[in-house]
Amino acid sequence: MVTKRVYCVGMFFGAHVSVAGGVQNAPLNAAKIGCEVFQFFSRSPQGGPAPKLTSENVEAFLKSCKELDMREWVIHTPYYINFASGEERTRKNSVRIVREELERGTTLNAKYVMFHPGSAKDVGKDKARKFVIDGIKHIYDKYSGACELLIEISAGAGMVIGDTFEEIAELIEGVGHPKLGVCFDTQHAFASGYDLRTKEAVEETFKKFDKIIGLKKLKMSHCNDSKVELAGHRDRHEHLGEGHIGLKGFDAIVNHPKLKHMNLYLETEHDKVVEDLKKLKKMREGK
Repeated sequence: MVTKRVYCVGMFFGAHVSVAGGVQNAPLNAAKIGCEVFQFFSRSPQGGPAPKLTSENVEAFLKSCKELDMREWVIHTPYYINFASGEERTRKNSVRIVREELERGTTLNAKYVMFHPGSAKDVGKDKARKFVIDGIKHIYDKYSGACELLIEISAGAGMVIGDTFEEIAELIEGVGHPKLGVCFDTQHAFASGYDLRTKEAVEETFKKFDKIIGLKKLKMSHCNDSKVELAGHRDRHEHLGEGHIGLKGFDAIVNHPKLKHMNLYLETEHDKVVEDLKKLKKMREGK
């Protein structure tokens, strides 16, 4: 017998979970660690064809999500996506794979698919942004699914695209699709120079986000502390309270009155992810 959870008003919390043995295992793995929402890969993040979604495992997946009272689930695209590549084949494959993930997400009733635009090291930023905009437009060509596409803010390492609010706004405006949104990542944003260490810093950062992109475009957030300092420009996640952001920053995010519409997804190592989830729930309860 599954007992329904009673939630506080506000955002829900979860983590990235494994689909080993089949996608139907993702909600079960999420429930085991105390997730209310969860993120997963629907295909290998390293390469290869996507596993077929059979009617049996889709039915089992959706049944478990309902029985376990999961409030939302999202899909992360593979790591090798690069819309900004100088290789046309890489760009076309990136478009194809992300479109497939949107279709698979629709089949699995996933709310969002998020992706990193890629690296401009082959062609330079100006040409790369054009490639990214054109690629996203192709993804939407004749797409009528319910799953929504999100650009994830990058950590700013090297020549990555999408590490500033201005650049993300430029991509969204260039694509011009009403449902294209943003996945915030606390560690990536912090590494790109957006301070999140105090209530005042969080307020300032999201005011800036609202002015440049618009909070209506902010759909979800990865929730990770940072191994690197502010503006460190590297993608290095840390457990909550053990990095350079600190617990005060996350408490400010959880309790920010204008951020209640988005859910938080941990991408921290599984050795302490249960503890990270407990910390977020205490913050939501005002403890």
